[in-house]
Amino acid sequence: MYTKICSYLSKLSLIIAIIFLQLVILCVIWQVFGRYVLNNTPTWAETLAMLLVLFVTAFGVAVGVRESSHVGLESFLILLPERIRIKFELLVYFLVGVFGAFMVYGGWRWASVKWNIKKPMLPITDGIDYIPLIISGILIILFSIEHIIANLKGQIVKSSWN
Repeated sequence: MYTKICSYLSKLSLIIAIIFLQLVILCVIWQVFGRYVLNNTPTWAETLAMLLVLFVTAFGVAVGVRESSHVGLESFLILLPERIRIKFELLVYFLVGVFGAFMVYGGWRWASVKWNIKKPMLPITDGIDYIPLIISGILIILFSIEHIIANLKGQIVKSSWN
């Protein structure tokens, strides 16, 4: 059941990242069109595009953890005996989960500090910049736990796209 939930969250995260990436492209197109065709640069477009890039990156990183496509020491680990390799994999996912926890903690602190400050070009709070960090951190923790459980059971987390 936990794996199904993580698989669903991974798919949903990737879909959201794809939609937001398309919105980034539209913002940039609109900004270029406004600047060179209308001779009136929409100042909000760049700010919105940068905010959307934060979400795209955060969701993409979380999906990368679930799909095991994050930076690892694969070439080193395959040389080790199975017993030791599994322990190193557990350590890696534990450390990735700890990193996710730091993301949540730091993101929450920064969002709290910046929540009452408004963005100059958009009618939203400046604290929203840190929401992707919090969401991604939570997802990374969940996906790391999934990998740890799978390793302890001698299983592999299957890709969400199979």
